[in-house]
Amino acid sequence: MNKIVKYVLIAVLVLGALWAAAFFIKSNSKSSITYETQKPFISSIEKKTVATGKVIPEDEIEIKPQISGIIDKIYLEEGVEVKAGDLIAKIKIVPNEQSLNQARGRVRNAEIALNNVKIEYNRNKELFDKGVISNQDFNNLQLQYDQAQQELQNSQADYQIIRKGSAGGSATANTNIRATVTGTILEIPVEEGDQVIQSNNFNDGTTIASIADLGKMIFEGKVDEGEVGKLKVGTPLKISLGAVEGAELDAKLKFIAPKGIEETGAVQFKIEGDVEVKEDIFIRAGYSANASIVLERKDSILVIPEALLQFDKKTDKPYVEIAVGAVAEQKFERKDIEIGISDGVNVEIVSGLSEDDQIKQWNKTEPVKKGEEDEGEEEETE
Repeated sequence: MNKIVKYVLIAVLVLGALWAAAFFIKSNSKSSITYETQKPFISSIEKKTVATGKVIPEDEIEIKPQISGIIDKIYLEEGVEVKAGDLIAKIKIVPNEQSLNQARGRVRNAEIALNNVKIEYNRNKELFDKGVISNQDFNNLQLQYDQAQQELQNSQADYQIIRKGSAGGSATANTNIRATVTGTILEIPVEEGDQVIQSNNFNDGTTIASIADLGKMIFEGKVDEGEVGKLKVGTPLKISLGAVEGAELDAKLKFIAPKGIEETGAVQFKIEGDVEVKEDIFIRAGYSANASIVLERKDSILVIPEALLQFDKKTDKPYVEIAVGAVAEQKFERKDIEIGISDGVNVEIVSGLSEDDQIKQWNKTEPVKKGEEDEGEEEETE
């Protein structure tokens, strides 16, 4: 019985030794992580920001009527190119009954006054021809007669303007709505039969059409208050249009708003830039656009990939790990550095490194083996 127990213990010890040896061999069969290194290099960095906005005409003119009435006829459509003086629409006058009646009364009074002066004039003319009255008295009567005639003409013209919108139906009548500038009709917000109001001191009036020159476009957008201080008038912009894929237009910053507007908790400043329109790209008013603006640029500076940076947990200051001795020895030491501008990929090294330093790529991970990957997928499936 003792021999059996002895043999069992020996067998257990042998199996345990074999298992330990196998575990040790398997544990040491995994390859250790070998860190790669990179050297600083000389390059240029641009710090950019993107302003969202839209492309609009530099000048957009609204055509308004000089008299109230109803749209009788619209002769042109949106998108048509026009020249100054082209007829766009015509208004039919709906006169105010009270004003019309008063104008008619003025005409009648002028006719009565003229008839009375005419009788007096004819009677005194006979006396003047016979030499009964002096030349001065007759000249006074002549003046009264001429003034009465002019008053009648004025009252008749006022009556026609109130009734028809024009004294003589000329091409420049108030009822004819014409383009005041050369350009493209962007919008005609009224239709035939719509009532319109003339522009006056108390009302802007109804817009009949809006016209703009699509050859003169500007970018209008907004930038954050943290970046507006770095902008200068004349800064070049690169405009990309959302509606035209791959199109990029050049522009120059021409205006920066002196006052910001708070939007969703952030202060935004309006900017404008003159856009250089290309002949092969048709730009419609109101296209959404993004403007890429270079805030700062440095050439021929020492840089490293931003991914190589590490930050101290307590001071939050940047540092890197550089190789000590040969890279193959995989020995690294911490080196505090001072950094400058960054473009999100590379960062400027102000001090602390030279071009010969080998910087540890600290965030490299060990590649996953096929068997371990399959085990992970099985676990996720379960």
